[in-house]
Amino acid sequence: MNICGCLVHATAPAVPEVRKRVEAMKGAEIHACDDDGRLVVVVEDTPEKKASELIMEMHQIPGVVSVTLTYHHFEDLAADDAASLPAKPSQAGDQTHDNL
Repeated sequence: MNICGCLVHATAPAVPEVRKRVEAMKGAEIHACDDDGRLVVVVEDTPEKKASELIMEMHQIPGVVSVTLTYHHFEDLAADDAASLPAKPSQAGDQTHDNL
């Protein structure tokens, strides 16, 4: 899981178009938007694109002045899934013996 919090700064006249373009991006979600051109956007990896690619695409939207990474969280879910699986029993110690 790769999650990025970004502050997108756009020119005030471009805000409606920038908002529309960001909302159309799979993996991007706007959480706040000001008329003065600031948008708070959360970006996460999708099966098609990495979050970093989506952030670079936001830089290319006409009217965007800057995209600043303000938060980043990464977890290797595959490693977490493997760690949460029950351990495979060993051949030597997996038998129960009743010695009573």
